[in-house]
Amino acid sequence: MTPRSRRVKEVRRLRARRTRQQLRHFVAEGPQAVREALGRVDLLVEVFATAQAAQRHHDLRPLAVQAGVRWTEVGDDVIDAVADAVSPQGVLAVCRFLDEPLARVVVPGSRLALIGVDVRDPGNAGTLLRCADAAGADAAVLAGASVDPYNAKAVRASAGSLFHLPLALVPDPVVAVAAARAAGLQILAADGAADVRLDEAERRGLLARPTAWLLGNEAHGLAAHVRGLADEAVAVPLYGRAESLNLATAAAVCLYASARVQRLVVADAGD
Repeated sequence: MTPRSRRVKEVRRLRARRTRQQLRHFVAEGPQAVREALGRVDLLVEVFATAQAAQRHHDLRPLAVQAGVRWTEVGDDVIDAVADAVSPQGVLAVCRFLDEPLARVVVPGSRLALIGVDVRDPGNAGTLLRCADAAGADAAVLAGASVDPYNAKAVRASAGSLFHLPLALVPDPVVAVAAARAAGLQILAADGAADVRLDEAERRGLLARPTAWLLGNEAHGLAAHVRGLADEAVAVPLYGRAESLNLATAAAVCLYASARVQRLVVADAGD
């Protein structure tokens, strides 16, 4: 197989969002992403890897064979032709889209969810999913004019978490918030200008409740009409001289604050 092969050209076409949406396929690059994808074999179409990468990451091929996923050995020239990364790691997978309808993602009984609105930067989008996954969130929603989470940079930034979390893509953030509230979640908007600080929210018992954290655009935050949908706006306190936190860091702080308090409540209830 060469960079001019038909299959290679088809995979390369997945760099374009329009093609991804038409075929509902995307590329996951690197051993970590492929390893996590192999945990969702229903999503996998094919794995491409060099002989060196297969040897270096020796667990991957047996997992693919066991799952019945096609494994194609290729040269570095093919990987270089297909991969988006500047320094490809020699292995990538073609996967099916994994987002689901909102009603199947934000469901009654959820304790913690993330709703990102107008998240434009793919690195931030992927990192938001990674933070939500690490905090044990039950669901993630990208709403409004958010970036495509299947963008190569977003997939890499998620570090495999894209394959762990139930994910919905919703054009209208109002619909996403309404679904979260109908599922029994309060809505807390992360807003650096809010009067209520995160530590105060904890003292008031807000963080112990089932919560959907609402986070906005990297540069402009939440639009006023979206912020107004929240039950409470909460600011992460800044104890030093930093002007602000970036989106992913603020998300991590808020999600972990809720996760910590919720787990303490569960532990106390079990005593």
